[in-house]
Amino acid sequence: MAGTKITVLNNGSIKIDGDFEIVDSQGNAYGLGSRTLVSLCRCGLSQSKPFCDGAHKNQFEHESKAFDLPEKKS
Repeated sequence: MAGTKITVLNNGSIKIDGDFEIVDSQGNAYGLGSRTLVSLCRCGLSQSKPFCDGAHKNQFEHESKAFDLPEKKS
């Protein structure tokens, strides 16, 4: 797979850009219609979950700031 970039947007969705596949809990792939860019809902308000439909406007606040996770426990 080529590179994939995932961006957590301020006050909004998670943007996925590149070569990717999205599957449901059963492993069935969503039909993405040749898209190489989609946005996933983080607020829970979208009518087309897991995809963002913009329903979060003025109802979801989160400033995305990168941080380091602690080391994985073995």
